[in-house]
Amino acid sequence: MPERKITIKDRILFILNKLFFLTFGAFVAAFALECFLVPNNIIDGGIVGISMILSYITKFNLGVLIVILNIPFICLAFTKMGKYFVFQTLYAVTMLAVGINIFQSYHITEDLLLATVFGGIVLGTGVGIVLKNEGSLDGTEIMSLVLSKKFGLSVGEIIMGFNIFIYVGAGLVFGWNKAMYSVLTYFIAYRMIDVVLEGLNSSKSVRVISDRAYEIGQELIDRFEISVTYLKGIGGYSKSEKTIIYCVVSRLEMTKLKEVVKEFDPKAFISVVDVHEAYGSRFGKHIDKI
Repeated sequence: MPERKITIKDRILFILNKLFFLTFGAFVAAFALECFLVPNNIIDGGIVGISMILSYITKFNLGVLIVILNIPFICLAFTKMGKYFVFQTLYAVTMLAVGINIFQSYHITEDLLLATVFGGIVLGTGVGIVLKNEGSLDGTEIMSLVLSKKFGLSVGEIIMGFNIFIYVGAGLVFGWNKAMYSVLTYFIAYRMIDVVLEGLNSSKSVRVISDRAYEIGQELIDRFEISVTYLKGIGGYSKSEKTIIYCVVSRLEMTKLKEVVKEFDPKAFISVVDVHEAYGSRFGKHIDKI
């Protein structure tokens, strides 16, 4: 069957879909900043955090500051990540600035703990949506990619060092209690980004090594209605050929799967790995052998 040709209409719909989610994500992040964090002097990390401190000191518009401070890093990204990423990042940052000015007068709570927790959750959700659609709201990671190659440090180490500097500045400007709340917000937001990018329904990738592999595999197919794959391996100690069962199950099925394996072979070796994304059908009665 010939492949379907991508039409101009398909491209336009793809671009509009991308712009919609970049806008939505940026507005969600802006809502978190203006409704939870800014009124309580709790800051985010990276360029946004620096912008929040400078805006507090100078009374300059926060949205405009975020755009201005991100421009050098967006230009840097042009040579490192390509024009599409640059355009999407510039668009997302601009929408963040617009959203900040729209939500400027909406303050939801003055409770510091509530602002920290819910601000972090909403902010991480917005940033995660933007990242999932190949954009960015902060130039820190772009800068870290460049510096990591020059100084031999990891991206994570550079970002952490940069944020320590920012939170020390927040402590000097807003007080150390607010700085500690800011660190807590950062970690909550960071975790929420992972949730948005990877999803809540993480499955389990399972490998089972047993002398009764085919019997166990057939039982898994019959009981769970999943596909299994048989892999061939050589025992490192015994040098004998081994059959390895490979399959992907949900977290709810994991306990039952172990019970099935132990029923057939109490000495079976089971290896379990988290799977954040899996594509294709997991159902079917076929068996693949490699």
